[in-house]
Amino acid sequence: MTTLPEPDLRHHGDAEVRGSDLTDLAVNVRAGTPPAWLRDRIARSLDTLAAYPDGRPARAAVARRHGLPTGHVLLTAGAAEAFVLIARAIPARRPVVVHPQFTEPEAALRDAGHRVERVLLSAGDGFRLAPEAVPDEADLVIVGNPTNPTSVLHPAGTLAALARPGRVLVVDEAFMDAVPGEAESLAGRTDVPGLVVLRSLTKTWGLAGLRIGYVLGAPELVAALERAQPLWPVSAPALTAAEACCEPAAVEEAALAAARVTADRAHLVDRLAGLPGVEVCGPAAGPFVLVRLPGADAIRERLREHGFAVRRGDTFPGLGPEWLRLAVRDRGTTDRFARALARCLDPAPADRRVE
Repeated sequence: MTTLPEPDLRHHGDAEVRGSDLTDLAVNVRAGTPPAWLRDRIARSLDTLAAYPDGRPARAAVARRHGLPTGHVLLTAGAAEAFVLIARAIPARRPVVVHPQFTEPEAALRDAGHRVERVLLSAGDGFRLAPEAVPDEADLVIVGNPTNPTSVLHPAGTLAALARPGRVLVVDEAFMDAVPGEAESLAGRTDVPGLVVLRSLTKTWGLAGLRIGYVLGAPELVAALERAQPLWPVSAPALTAAEACCEPAAVEEAALAAARVTADRAHLVDRLAGLPGVEVCGPAAGPFVLVRLPGADAIRERLREHGFAVRRGDTFPGLGPEWLRLAVRDRGTTDRFARALARCLDPAPADRRVE
């Protein structure tokens, strides 16, 4: 039995496109963002840079958006900061991370000195989570929903079943606003003990460079995380973006974008289904799909020659070199990508290839 190397937990999709002019299917930020109205709001905030940031209006906006008191909200410099705060502030004795998923939570826990236990979900089960797979003794559990990179959307009831007294349950909902109706979200729930929900404004709104996200949880957990933050952790432009993206009109715009992503994802899955040897993990719920195909490593390099960057899968625990993650793009881009992938799957010269 071949032993796979330990995954590089610090590898992220931006490494696939940095410094290139490749069409980006490696990073899950929605194309064409941020919208002009949001750029304008952020630009106007630059007039306030001489003052220290005041997070109270943005915190109140997030609370209203989820129907919570402000004490249940903590603003962070992207969801990634929240993982660092959790690793430093939660005195977990047996932390468990459910994989495959975003690797930053485990990396942050390890950096903070924790010994991390992995629960590896199986491709044979469609990467579905059974609550009994998580050890009863785990006092910190981290899981994504919908999960990056599998695009699996776990039922809210399944995740809530993981909660119990003495356990902190962290649900990473960074991509939940790309799910129509935010189905299966636990944001706004106050009846689940130890629940912490993480949200990002990076993906739907194209704000990766601004770094803005937030935490939802019980006031005592939020306070513990806040104590681990430095002073003024979120910049004034990022606070402006958080407030703007939580306004009703913006939430409605995000819902329309989620509907478009759903239609565009269906088109991508349909095009992939016509290619030999390509297996799509499904049903997918996020703005990306996970695929398995023989020789994926070599095909990824061939795709670069054809102008496309895709995300390698072998840096996610529980996956290997036969996996790739593909961001959902518009139908024109998908059609171009599908033609390029078909050529990469059959690298014979054009005069020998059967069309």
